[in-house]
Amino acid sequence: MTSVANIDFSEAPLCEAVIATSRVIRTDFPADAVNAQLQALVDEARDYVSSVEGPDLQLEKLLELFYKKWKFGGASGVYKLSDVLWLDNVLNTRQGTAVSLGVVLLHIAHQLDLPLMPVIFPTQLILRADWMDGEMWLINPFNGETLSEHTLEVWLKGNISPTAELYEEDLDEAEPSTVIRKMLDTLKTALMEEKHMELALNVCNLLLEIDPEDPYEIRDRGLIYAQLDCEHVALTDLIYFVEQCPEDPVSEMIKVQIHSIEQKQVTLH
Repeated sequence: MTSVANIDFSEAPLCEAVIATSRVIRTDFPADAVNAQLQALVDEARDYVSSVEGPDLQLEKLLELFYKKWKFGGASGVYKLSDVLWLDNVLNTRQGTAVSLGVVLLHIAHQLDLPLMPVIFPTQLILRADWMDGEMWLINPFNGETLSEHTLEVWLKGNISPTAELYEEDLDEAEPSTVIRKMLDTLKTALMEEKHMELALNVCNLLLEIDPEDPYEIRDRGLIYAQLDCEHVALTDLIYFVEQCPEDPVSEMIKVQIHSIEQKQVTLH
């Protein structure tokens, strides 16, 4: 696996960073084709929104194009979660998650100089536009619909806690690196569940380049190594997690796994 050391997550545009990380994880990721498809969408969008003036009306036109004409939207039916995260699949099927659809829409909006930004809301990624008059427009990237503060409060109460409240900082703009990590975390979980362990390991190593001492990431890498029958390195990672996070409820389960790996090694010897 090549390194991401040459990707500056604080400076690189979000979509560019997603493509770069995808190439690191998947050797067959068709970066050139993805860039060409994105450019074609940008060109069509520029032409489509030029019939109106002003960023607010142009953003409305872009949403109409993206969701109604191009028919981008959330996935339906039976599908693998990883398929709706990889940008090449999202562009081919027009189906994605809040994050992958958001990345594509943000890229097009930025190319058209439209003021759209990502927000990592506690339940999912949402998009935000700020207008000159101080108004804030919140958009659901699954379908392009406007989100009211009431809807967001309902989401919080339903997904987090019945007493959860909506705070101003819940709607702060997210850094590209934060969005990337959110996307990679979801991708890693999906790949582990789908038993694509080598790809999941690539994601894990990539996340550890961003934050080398994250004990939860090291734990996940240990669990992946165990699945790949690399017991020696799995033990090192799992023991590190238990030492760093002794109070974590998961630590007891990890100790059981460590014991079973050690027993297996004793049996083999």
